[in-house]
Amino acid sequence: MKSLPQNFMLLLREALTASWDKRTAYLEVEQVGNPALGQCYPTSRTVQHYYPETEIIKGKVWTGKTLDVHFWNGLRIGADWYHIDLTWQQFPTSSIIQEFVVIKNHEFNDSEATMQRCELLLKRVDSYLKARFEAA
Repeated sequence: MKSLPQNFMLLLREALTASWDKRTAYLEVEQVGNPALGQCYPTSRTVQHYYPETEIIKGKVWTGKTLDVHFWNGLRIGADWYHIDLTWQQFPTSSIIQEFVVIKNHEFNDSEATMQRCELLLKRVDSYLKARFEAA
């Protein structure tokens, strides 16, 4: 398998940010100045597409006002977990993770609407990256 460029994670983050909108957000939520809001699940699935060795993690985040469900990626190396969260900026700075679990064996049980959001985001990211690599 062809290896990814050294700066690929930065390019992926750029592509994700450029590709988010209400059609890829949970319940089409939008908030001015917070483009990552509602984007965590399709983002974690897209990251896993490019980095299949990562797992998707489901957790609960205390924002100081609410307890929100959140998804991100984790990479296990030996006994250690390295967390990769490209949508954490949607939460206030004082937010904390209350609990989390690794979604085992890719058991996502996604609804049709969720699968469509994930597919749309992946398609947009693929197009963005392809254009970036062709321009280089």
